[in-house]
This record gives sequence, structure tokens and C-alpha cells, in this order.
Amino acid sequence: MQLWNKEQEILFFNNSQNFASIPQLFNETEDGRYLAYWPKNYRGKKTTLQSRNSLIGKFSEKWVADLLDYLIGDKNLFVIQQAQIPAIGISSSSPADVIIASRNKKVLSPDDVKIIFEVKMSIVWNWEYDINTNSLTEIGDYRTHKGKPSFTRSDSILKAIGKCIDIRVSNWKASKIPLIVIGNAPLSNGFCKKADYLKNAGIIQGFWSLNPFPLNHGNTRKVTPKKGFIRFDDVGELKCSLDNIFDENLNFFSGMKNPWELGKIIEMSNNEKTYQNKGLKFLKLINRS
Repeated sequence: MQLWNKEQEILFFNNSQNFASIPQLFNETEDGRYLAYWPKNYRGKKTTLQSRNSLIGKFSEKWVADLLDYLIGDKNLFVIQQAQIPAIGISSSSPADVIIASRNKKVLSPDDVKIIFEVKMSIVWNWEYDINTNSLTEIGDYRTHKGKPSFTRSDSILKAIGKCIDIRVSNWKASKIPLIVIGNAPLSNGFCKKADYLKNAGIIQGFWSLNPFPLNHGNTRKVTPKKGFIRFDDVGELKCSLDNIFDENLNFFSGMKNPWELGKIIEMSNNEKTYQNKGLKFLKLINRS
């Protein structure tokens, strides 16, 4: 399988025409052209196209699920869309986009869940649809249009961060579940330091872009200093990072303690004989104190 590219966007538009009208998928210009986004040099009357958002959301979540299913190759693990994990606040009103779990169920306990993925993908390139020939032509990358796809959109990033924080603080049972935000465009410059901070703090394990070449000419950021953001260039890189997440056996911990309380927890943990047991004791004490 390939990562996100122009072919995926063509497939989206072609498939969506089976249940959505052309005005639901494209903006119509004053001179009768149908465009995915308003070009930056367009000066005519504009409307806001909202109907496509849910369609590309469903398409991209299914695409991510199929890609992960291809990569994990483990009969004991399952890729599930729209899962519910009530114990950590993931309900039917706000389900998880995509998860990897040890049970093939829609409603799961935290112990069943290996990774949670929040998907924030969009149409990246601009496309013109020819209604006479039923054909698509790519007319520019995201630098040429007024749209803000995926990680270039600040409200989309903030929504993903908010949901991940809500999961992280909902219950100590969420402490062992890695949280990954998936996109298909570069991360906005203003969020790079924040992505690194969130990763370093253990709240979110990464913002991962699955689009190797979002620009027609030139290149984009590959990785931030602390790897809070990574752009993957092929499925091999993605699989390697995915395997590392599984192997690391991560544990989130947080708290605000005075030096006396913290020292007491450290002293009690230090009574254990091995580094492994010292760490487990520390996590147990700090999560329950």
C-alpha cells in the first residue's frame, strides 16, 4: 500500500459522486467552474462549502484503518473504527476515530486498547471538475488555494489536542494507551513547539503526517526536534514507528506535588529491588495519591 497522495483524492471524489451531488463536493465559481477550493487569486463571489467535511472524514478514517490493518499483520490485534471506551470518556457521542485493540468489539475496556488514533485529514490539493467529461484536473497544491487542510488548520489541531487531553485525564486507566493524531499536511509553524511539548509531557505521542509529498514543488518539514511531528515518506517508516510504540510499553503520569510528597513517593519506590519494579511502584503511587 501507498501513503496519501493525489490518487487517494481522485478516488474520494469519484466514489463520493455515488451518493453526493457535485455542489456538495465542489465550489462553483461565477464563470461556471467547479473547484475543490477557492484559488488565492479568485475575486468572485464565494460561499462556504461544509457538506464535504463529513464525507472526507469518513473516507480518510476508512483509509487509515485499512492502512493500519495492512501494517500490523497480527491475528490477535484488530483495527476498529468509531469505537467506544466508556471508562475513559469515549462514548457514542464522541467515539474514537480508529483504534488498535486486542478484541474485535465496538465497546471496549481500556485494557483492550493498544493505540488510539485521532484522524484529521483533508483534501490537500486543489481540483477542478469538468462536468462535461466527468474528469478531474489537479490545479495546485495547498499553497495556491485558500483552504487550510489537515494540520495547517489551527482549529482542527486544537480540537484534536482537546480530545486527547480529555482522554488522558479522564481516568488513570488511560495512562497506558498511546494517543496519535493522524494528518496529511504539514504542521503549522506555530504548533511545532507545542507538538514537541505534548509529546515530551506524554499527553500525545505524536502528530503523524501520512502525506510524503504535499507540495508539487519543494519540500516540507520532515520532523520537529523532539519528534512531536513526523512526516512519513513510505509505509516502511510508518511501520517502524508503529512497532516502536508497541514495544515501548509507555505509561503516562502527571501530578503537582510538593517536595515532601514527591520525596516520599520516590523513597517508597526505591525500596523495590529492580528498575522495572521501582518504576511500576512509582507509577502506582503517583497515580493513586
